[in-house]
Amino acid sequence: MTDAKSALLVRAVELAAANGLTDVSLRQMAAALGTSHRMLIYHFGSKEGLLVAVINEMERRQLETLTALDADPSLSPAQQVRAMWKQVSDPALWPHERLFFEVYGQALQGRAHATRFLDTVVESWLEPATRMGMRHGVSKRAARAGARLSMAVVRGLLLDLLATGDRKGCDDALERYAATLP
Repeated sequence: MTDAKSALLVRAVELAAANGLTDVSLRQMAAALGTSHRMLIYHFGSKEGLLVAVINEMERRQLETLTALDADPSLSPAQQVRAMWKQVSDPALWPHERLFFEVYGQALQGRAHATRFLDTVVESWLEPATRMGMRHGVSKRAARAGARLSMAVVRGLLLDLLATGDRKGCDDALERYAATLP
């Protein structure tokens, strides 16, 4: 990724966090990012391409959090799930999370700009989470199943939280799930 594209992406992530991006035209995005719509098209192909790039960058950052949790051998699986939930359910990330689910839905509908998203949206999380389970002595198959279940629970509760705003209910549900882990 070029330095110019990287700088635009960093600013776009900040813009998405502050205001969201889905209801903003490409020209409005360009103005807010201090560039032209032509430069955004050059670097990202389209508005939708920029949205996918923002989502991928946020996913990369959250995977870094997961990797950091794995690097701490003192954390149990329950503590890891709680820490990940705390990270992804932070209200400061809600604009990003809404965008994540929007692009995820577009990918599932087969929209060309978003279909690449499906290649990594699950698999990128399964591998590191599977390694975490195996570090706790679980077989690879069981660790992978547990990783998929944890991802489904966290994403499902996050969708619930965004839809209902019921922080206590979602936190309680996450805690109930975490209590089932070693």
